[in-house]
Amino acid sequence: MASGALQLLGLVLGFRGWIGIIISTSLPQWKMSSYAGDNIVTAQAIYEGLWMSCVMQSTGQMQCKIYDSLLKLEGSLQATRALMVIGILLGLAAIFVAVVGMKCMRCMEDDEVRKMRMAVVGGIIFIVAGSAVLVATSWYGSRVARDFYNPFTPVNTRFEFGLALFIGWAAAVLTILGGAFLCCSCPRREASYPVGGKDYV
Repeated sequence: MASGALQLLGLVLGFRGWIGIIISTSLPQWKMSSYAGDNIVTAQAIYEGLWMSCVMQSTGQMQCKIYDSLLKLEGSLQATRALMVIGILLGLAAIFVAVVGMKCMRCMEDDEVRKMRMAVVGGIIFIVAGSAVLVATSWYGSRVARDFYNPFTPVNTRFEFGLALFIGWAAAVLTILGGAFLCCSCPRREASYPVGGKDYV
């Protein structure tokens, strides 16, 4: 019973983390203009994401422009995009595999060990997906921090961490935790002990 509850908790955490990955990938606020320093114009805020850049006026109106050419983008941004998309696809696969291995599902109920192994495989895929997202968000965040502290970067063109980065970090942690809980439901290996010439399992 405890194993079933652990499986359910892992699936819920993994699913919520997967939703967070999708939200983080789609948001344009991966980095936002910094107001550090003097003589900074605060009438507008500039946001940059994986797919577009946006400008928000002080009136609340936002205008966004999708990046025109994939080949003109930096290699690190393309790699971050790829890792986030991989995380989404792996998360989707993990959900399907883990659901099949859940104790509360009737699928494959004739083979309990194989069913539990399916849940473990789903957990492993969740961990891989969360790790890919964690690498992508941490890599992007380190680039933002490096450019911010670079003395050659003009003050009025510096950026800080955006909301999407924090959502991505939280989503990666939830996904990895969910996968770890699913892996904890791994079936124990049965052992036989010979007693009096007979094997008792």
